[in-house]
Amino acid sequence: MDRPLIIYLHGFCSSPASWKSRLLGEEMAKRGLTSRFLCPQLSPIPDLAVADVSRLIAATKAPVTLIGSSLGGHYANYLAETHGLNAVLINPATVSSLDLTLFIGEHSNFHSGKNFTFTPAHAAQLRAQVRQPTPARYWLLSEAGDEVLDYRQAVDFYAGCRQTLLPDGDHSFTQFPEFVAQIIEFAKL
Repeated sequence: MDRPLIIYLHGFCSSPASWKSRLLGEEMAKRGLTSRFLCPQLSPIPDLAVADVSRLIAATKAPVTLIGSSLGGHYANYLAETHGLNAVLINPATVSSLDLTLFIGEHSNFHSGKNFTFTPAHAAQLRAQVRQPTPARYWLLSEAGDEVLDYRQAVDFYAGCRQTLLPDGDHSFTQFPEFVAQIIEFAKL
């Protein structure tokens, strides 16, 4: 069996160019683990995003750990439950608690500038992906200063899971650099 693999799932309007993805990828490279790290560009269409990552998971014989930030945390939850994987969730979107109608409309990717439309059908796809977590699979990393998502929703939804709740911060999870080594260790690399 191959060495473990990390698949990083970025958030809504983000990309593999996100600072957390780049930082984790750089640390993996320093450790000679470049081939053990993937960060795909996720489709803005929820069902396509999870289908694409499911194909990546199916194509590897290695144990996979998912790292998901924001909406990527929601996807990581769904995929972890679907494929029996472990996941680290960073200020994750707790879709069951969100008013998704607030996101319907036109958006631009933060890094590419590419426009996309989030529709009511996409919101329904996200709702259909909600899965109750199996506590032993997860590590929740949350900053109380998240200005985009209410951290308490994630704390409640992931009750019973390993949780690291930090004061202050923001949606980007400002203290991420302090957790990179622990995330790699969590993935058994």
